[in-house]
Amino acid sequence: MEGKKENGGVIAGPTNPMVTPLLTDLYQFTMAYAYWKAGKHQERAVFDLYFRKNPFGGEYTVFAGLEEVIRFIANFRLTEEEIAFVRESLSDSCEDGFFDYLRGIDCSNVEVYAIPEGTVVFPKIPLLRIEGPIAVVQLLETPFVNLINYASLVSTNAARHRNVAGKSKTLLEFGLRRAQGPDGAVGASKYCYIGGFDATSNVAAGKLFGIPLRGTHSHAFVSSYMSLDEIIDKSLRRKDGSSTCEDFVTLVQTWLSKTQWSNSLCGIFGETNQSELAAFTSYALAFPDNFLALVDTYDVMRSGVPNFCAVALALNDLGYKAGGIRLDSGDLAYLSCEARKFFCSIEKEFGVPEFGKMNITASNDLNEETLDALNKQGHEVDSFGIGTYLVTCYAQAALGVVFKLVEINSQPRIKLSEDVSKVSIPCKKRCYRLYGKEGYPLVDIMTAENEPSPKVGERILCRHPFQESKRAYVVPQRVEELLRCYWPGISDKTRENLPSLRTIRERCIKQLELMRPDHMRRLNPTPYKVSVSAELYDFIHFLWLNEAPVGELQ
Repeated sequence: MEGKKENGGVIAGPTNPMVTPLLTDLYQFTMAYAYWKAGKHQERAVFDLYFRKNPFGGEYTVFAGLEEVIRFIANFRLTEEEIAFVRESLSDSCEDGFFDYLRGIDCSNVEVYAIPEGTVVFPKIPLLRIEGPIAVVQLLETPFVNLINYASLVSTNAARHRNVAGKSKTLLEFGLRRAQGPDGAVGASKYCYIGGFDATSNVAAGKLFGIPLRGTHSHAFVSSYMSLDEIIDKSLRRKDGSSTCEDFVTLVQTWLSKTQWSNSLCGIFGETNQSELAAFTSYALAFPDNFLALVDTYDVMRSGVPNFCAVALALNDLGYKAGGIRLDSGDLAYLSCEARKFFCSIEKEFGVPEFGKMNITASNDLNEETLDALNKQGHEVDSFGIGTYLVTCYAQAALGVVFKLVEINSQPRIKLSEDVSKVSIPCKKRCYRLYGKEGYPLVDIMTAENEPSPKVGERILCRHPFQESKRAYVVPQRVEELLRCYWPGISDKTRENLPSLRTIRERCIKQLELMRPDHMRRLNPTPYKVSVSAELYDFIHFLWLNEAPVGELQ
């Protein structure tokens, strides 16, 4: 089925071809059949998709995955082959009419309201509100939860790493080889970029999403060289094209000797590893405009950094500027500081402008804690390449997104539990963010759909949905409605267009900057307030009492 038109074109299908109507739990099809059999399948239902607790011990979450949700429903249609498989998977007692029904369903009668992708969000607030025929919406539950859960988790993880690293550092996502399969890897690259990372090593993600690519060489490249004699073509044309250096290798060796016996560096290093020097020289001949060397194959300060500097200085003679070094092992704080001193000494002694500011990239199983520790120790790292802990969300496996029925046939429904955090908030709701005098968000509030919107300058009673004593008056200086229509179905509502990935990323960065610092800190962050209106509070508790069975003591 062709998706609905987006800006005059058709909305493309999901990025991942595995995202089809069969990417759902079997019980969604068994429920759909039971609804159909009972004649309930066309009843109008409203579901909320939300989460109950912020991840990673923090007090905020970044919402991501919305674009893939809209791509999915815009192209939702079961093929004959898929219907045949569903028939095989269900009981033999299922009637043929149900499979005829499946042939005709799409999402034209479904409406989806969502918070814009890249927004900072909080527990209990619906990220999505889905309205439509109950059997169809039930079939959307599992893929929606799947598409939002990991996307939001990894975007939040990326945002947390960005928060610790600081705005001035470059963050590179290097997780492809350690991610949970190819789909996990491609998704991680996309959602880390939304969360504030600057580039990825993942070429497929670069092609699919236009994310900037970064990468140099590995230890294998360095150790594949035995000596400088392996370099056959030693010539390198000057950057301005005015002449050619016929023996770049000799120029490199001359600079290595100069640095070795220079006043400020004398005695710091002796004979460097010549096979490493050959590898660096060869790489620089291949990429003179973008020479960034991995310097820890043999010894960082006695070989890697001096060899890099010799090649960088030779490139400088020919009008090129080296990119910098990468450290992939050892004491990153100490080694980055020592390398910086080395670069500054060269700048001073040989009068090479900006050499002291040479980029230093660090990798090697970095995570939020490592970044925090480096900040406390003091370091000279400019860029961080982060992989395993970032893309696998090592600190927390899942966000725990849920999908709950809140209304059917205009009748509010509630899900009760002995665990109060699992009690759902009934009825179709509108959600607002209220901002205070200083421009920070103060509280998110849910109201019943027919209640008047909160007004700027008007005193509003905000209540905790379940704890009677937790309440506060708020006089907002700005009111933002959170849920917007991203899929109007057959209704005449205006549909929000899907923004570009870069726009989503910019929104996320701006949203994070808007938050009060105490909500963002790593240790003991202040919980952000999520509330309901006084009218909705009363209704929740009325429905709760109405639906909860009354016990009897014997």
